[in-house]
Amino acid sequence: MRYTVVMSNSAIKKYKFQFSALIYAMFGIGLALAGAGIGLTIWRIITQGADGVYQWLQHILILFMSGLFTVIIISMLIKSQYVLYEDKLVLQFGLIRTKYELKKIYSIHLFKGAGKLAVYFDDFKTKYVMVVVKESWYDDFVKTLLDLNPNLGFYFSTAEEEEEIKRNNKKK
Repeated sequence: MRYTVVMSNSAIKKYKFQFSALIYAMFGIGLALAGAGIGLTIWRIITQGADGVYQWLQHILILFMSGLFTVIIISMLIKSQYVLYEDKLVLQFGLIRTKYELKKIYSIHLFKGAGKLAVYFDDFKTKYVMVVVKESWYDDFVKTLLDLNPNLGFYFSTAEEEEEIKRNNKKK
């Protein structure tokens, strides 16, 4: 009898991005501008028509760009997340995906004072990712990463330690 091992390619955990109110406002303004571009262009076509190929190309370009802008913003609102698989961390930001191998993650650092979580890679001096999820999810995110790769280093610093580092950097 012959058995084959099939590796699961399904996500273990997903963590949605935590956008700030300013980012949501910018998304809203972007959607409003795209909607205005579509609406005004359609109104202009209906009321004024188009005189020649140049104006038709202009209308088509404005409609296309406004539609594309709308799709990009909506995709960022819906599909911005961190996805953990057995062997990789995938950062999805709308239509853009970046994959990181878990074995290349060097350490995780929780900056408690700043409320930030950083994931450092093998070349930790130049390559890292700031995790932007709800602070209440930090513990679960770190625990899941440590379960998937027990060789990771986990560090945290308090607000006082971070303030001391800032003071020392200013003295230099």
